[in-house]
Amino acid sequence: MSAPLMSLVWTDHVTGRQGFLVVDRLVRGVASGGLRMRPGCTLEEVTGLARGMTMKEALHYDPEGRYVPLGGAKGGIDCDPRDPGAYPLLVRYLRAMRPYIESFWTTGEDLGLTQDLVDRAAGEAGLVSSVQAVYPLLDDETAARRRLADAFAVEVDGIGLDELAGGCGVAESALTALDRAGVPHRGTRVAVQGFGTMGGATARFLARAGLAVVAVADVKGTIANPAGLDVEALLRARDAYGAVDRAVLRPGDLELPGDAWLATDAEVLVPAAVSYAIDPANEHLVTARWVVEAANMPVLPEAEERLIARGVTVLPDVVVNSGTNAWWWWTLFGDIGPDADEAFAHLRRSMRALVGLMLDRAESDGTTPRAAAHALVTDRLPVIAERFDWYR
Repeated sequence: MSAPLMSLVWTDHVTGRQGFLVVDRLVRGVASGGLRMRPGCTLEEVTGLARGMTMKEALHYDPEGRYVPLGGAKGGIDCDPRDPGAYPLLVRYLRAMRPYIESFWTTGEDLGLTQDLVDRAAGEAGLVSSVQAVYPLLDDETAARRRLADAFAVEVDGIGLDELAGGCGVAESALTALDRAGVPHRGTRVAVQGFGTMGGATARFLARAGLAVVAVADVKGTIANPAGLDVEALLRARDAYGAVDRAVLRPGDLELPGDAWLATDAEVLVPAAVSYAIDPANEHLVTARWVVEAANMPVLPEAEERLIARGVTVLPDVVVNSGTNAWWWWTLFGDIGPDADEAFAHLRRSMRALVGLMLDRAESDGTTPRAAAHALVTDRLPVIAERFDWYR
C-alpha cells in the first residue's frame, strides 16, 4: 500500500498544542476514522491508525450488503483529556477541521473521547454531525439519521449499545479463537487493560460467556482476584474515563500496580487502552496464550515477534476491534436496525466469519494472523477499487 493521501498537522493558537489528521484512502470520496485525544499523540501514531482504518473498512466489505466500505482516516490531539482546557481545545480542533469533516472525513469517538463529547463539540464548531460527509451516499438521509440516533439511545443493562458493539466484537474474536482450540469458556481466565468503552464492554461479554475476568487495569492501577472479579459491580463504579471507585472492591479483590495486568496468570490478555502497551522491554512478562488487541496498535512489532516465538497467538486490532466501526455503518446504511439483539447477532456472525477466515488463511499460508489479515486486505482492495469510481 502506498503513502497516505493526506497528512495534516495543526497547531492550536491558544495553547500551542498540536492536532493531526491523516487520510489514508478515499472510497467514493469519503474516509472514516475516529478522533483520539491523549498526551503524547503523534503524527506517526495517527498515520498508523489511519492505515488500520483502511484495512478495517476493506475487511468488512460485503458486495451483498447496503454498507459500502469507506476509505481510512484518523484524527488525533496531543492533550490529556482530563486537562481543564481539553474541551475548548477539542472545539477549536474541530472548527479547524470543519472543511474536511463537511467534505470527506467522517469521525467519532476514540481513545480519550466519548461520542457524546465529540457530538457536543462538533455542534459548537458549527458542524451538522461528525459523520455528515457520508450523508450524500445514503439512499434516505432522514431515515438513516433517525435509525442511528435511535440505536444510540438503546441501553442494555445500563450501558449504551454504541459502547457495547465494539466489546461484543472483541469478545467474539477471543471466543472464536478459544473454540477453534477446543478450550472451554468456563474457567478460562482473562486480564483486561483499560476499563473504558472497549475494555469494559469486552469484560462484560467475556464474563457473561463464562470466562473469569481475573484482572482489570485502569489509570489508578490493577484490580485483581484469582477467583474472578465482579465485572458488573466494577462497571457500575466507573467514571467517565473508565476509572473504578475502589470502594466497591470485595475482600478478596487485590489492588496491584498499574502494570500488573501484563503478568497476570491468565490464558487471554486483552490490551484495550493505549497504543504501544506491550513492547520489547515488557513482553517477557506475558504468560497468556492469546493476546487479543482491543486497542489500536497495542503490541509493538518486535514484541509481537517475540511473543509468537514463545507460542503466543496475537489476534490483530484491524480485525478484533473493527466491530464498532462496522456497527455504525451497518446501522446507518440499513443493514441492521436500532435493536440490540439484532446488532449483537449480526456482530457475532460477522466477527466469527472474519476471525475464522483470518485464522484459516494464517494456517494455510503458514504465517501469523496479522499477516493473514493483511493478505485478506490485499485481496479485497482491488475489488473495491474496481467497483467504485472514486477510489484513491
